[in-house]
Amino acid sequence: MKHILFVCTGNTCRSSMAEALFRDMLEVREEFNEIRVESAGIFATDNRPASKQAIKALEEESIDLTNHRSQQLTADQILKADLILTMTDNHKEAILRMAPDAKGKTFTLKEFAFNEIKDIHDPFGQSIEGYRSSKAEIKKALEKVIGKIENI
Repeated sequence: MKHILFVCTGNTCRSSMAEALFRDMLEVREEFNEIRVESAGIFATDNRPASKQAIKALEEESIDLTNHRSQQLTADQILKADLILTMTDNHKEAILRMAPDAKGKTFTLKEFAFNEIKDIHDPFGQSIEGYRSSKAEIKKALEKVIGKIENI
């Protein structure tokens, strides 16, 4: 079973949305039913719910994020993941400081999807529009990731 890990700062906005959106995309593709998807935050406080705006933004996609609970990134998660997709270059660098051996499997989401070093906008503390914008960025990148994960 392949294991994909999404990482951001607090695991209540971007990485939680990425995890839920990607699960939803994989659900309709039988060839990907052996993929485990998870998210975590570099500075997350364990067991916090997703932000209200993230929940609302995903409700618009008919995806329920209400049961999500944040978790802090662990060395074990890094070790077990086949692919780690971060929301920013700073997140990627933090992971590589924790686990230099993760270099070949750790990328920013946009780097893996589009071969460009750009961050996913952080909507934390913004209105629902900021969350919709981040959701759209994430979703666009994930649509590219789907086509690339067969090779991980």
